[in-house]
Amino acid sequence: MQFLKTLFWVALAVALVVFSANNWEPVSIGLWGGLRMDTKLPVLVIGAFLVGFLPLYLVYRTMLWRMRRRIATLEAANRPVTTHYEHETAPVSEPARPASTIDRETDIQRGPAAI
Repeated sequence: MQFLKTLFWVALAVALVVFSANNWEPVSIGLWGGLRMDTKLPVLVIGAFLVGFLPLYLVYRTMLWRMRRRIATLEAANRPVTTHYEHETAPVSEPARPASTIDRETDIQRGPAAI
């Protein structure tokens, strides 16, 4: 994957150099109040691209950062809270009941005819 990323950036740099070399011509831009600015065409095209791209890229990175923080917060809230005491205690079984209680319960379940 890193190779493809590097290949993409190298191809983009080569295309930018070829574009700049073939279009290195002065252009005149009309600004406000009758001002004029002379610049080279590749500088103008790359500047226009960055003016349109950078704000949206910053918004994207901000949203990505906020979503990652939100996901981390939700995952932290979803984790079970454990203390070191839970690992040290043995499971508690039901206490033993006296035999008289067990007899009464079975007699109640059988009904009056069984007595």
